[in-house]
Amino acid sequence: MCDTDRLQKLFRQMHHTDPLIIRAPGRINLIGEHTDYNNGFVLPAAIDKAIYVAVNKRNDHKIHLYAEEYNENYIADIEKLRQPKFNWSCYVLGVVEQLIKRNYAITGFNIVIDGDVPVGGGMASSAAIECATALALNTLFDLRLSRLDMVKIAQKAEQEFVGLQCGIMDMFTSMFGKKDHVICLDCRSYEYEYFPFKQDGVKIVLLNSSIRHSLAFSEYNSRRRECEQGVALVQQHHPHVQSLRDVNMEMLDKYVAHDKVVYNRCRFVLEENERLLAGCIDLQNNDIAAFGKKMYATHKGLSKLFEVSCTELDILVDLVKNNSNVIGARMMGGGFGGCTINIVKEDAVEELIYEVREAYREKTGFNLAAYVASIEDGACIAATVTSLYHE
Repeated sequence: MCDTDRLQKLFRQMHHTDPLIIRAPGRINLIGEHTDYNNGFVLPAAIDKAIYVAVNKRNDHKIHLYAEEYNENYIADIEKLRQPKFNWSCYVLGVVEQLIKRNYAITGFNIVIDGDVPVGGGMASSAAIECATALALNTLFDLRLSRLDMVKIAQKAEQEFVGLQCGIMDMFTSMFGKKDHVICLDCRSYEYEYFPFKQDGVKIVLLNSSIRHSLAFSEYNSRRRECEQGVALVQQHHPHVQSLRDVNMEMLDKYVAHDKVVYNRCRFVLEENERLLAGCIDLQNNDIAAFGKKMYATHKGLSKLFEVSCTELDILVDLVKNNSNVIGARMMGGGFGGCTINIVKEDAVEELIYEVREAYREKTGFNLAAYVASIEDGACIAATVTSLYHE
């Protein structure tokens, strides 16, 4: 857990004044992976791990950035934004670039970043930085942006400045999260509904493979292109089709089956949307066992059809799938590393983590990090001050 008092003290030492502090959480996603950029449905929730940014205005056009986790400084000029080496600073500068493109009046600022969202764990640490930055600058400069405006700005920052053609789920969840609820989000219309996620007797356990394969970034963009190829094939016969959301299995079988790779990618997305909507009914009926089976089905699809899993993630799911204390499990996030998400009976959590950690180390040679997550509210102001200027 990030200590806001410590962050405030650090900011004072660096900039000799008190900051505005913003909290933006990471996220989990129960079902609905790689569906967001296909205008489908997702079922995420904000968690108790978050990014915190401390900010105040400057009286020039410089942006002074500091990341506590890396002990790194970076200075940028708001009038001459350049692509830095791909790292944490891109997520801040990408948001700044989007605000400038929209003609919002902002000046320079100081920003110090800290938090406890594991980088590369599939919990959307980058989106949390973007959302924290967007809310901080919106507050600092009184831009009067809506939460959905800030979500769209954060998404564009990642797509255009970072270069990852992501969907909207991560940013939306970080902004719109609600304690003890998951969000059923329609990524085409942005309509959403909260569903209570009762954690009576169960816990959400994230098992971090502790690896991140280098192809994750490029393969994510490749999967998006493959889905678009499927849409294009159907579109030749049904011009009204704009995304996989408009495609059904009959169309897929008729027009895409000749390309096995593209067919499998699209098939997964169509099946995942159906699984998610059925899963929402399970939650309404408090049928967590039925919901858990759908999580296992999602992992199988991600591994065999969408092919974004990896040996380590498959091992983690295999190690728990026959354990009666684990209700559901799957890989989570873009793929090729990061975490599996598991719904585990509360009284079995410690023993499960111990057993899986030992077995995973024996099978892979990697250490396993584990987190027990709770569902919390979305981005908010964590601390305010009277004076926000640094002379």
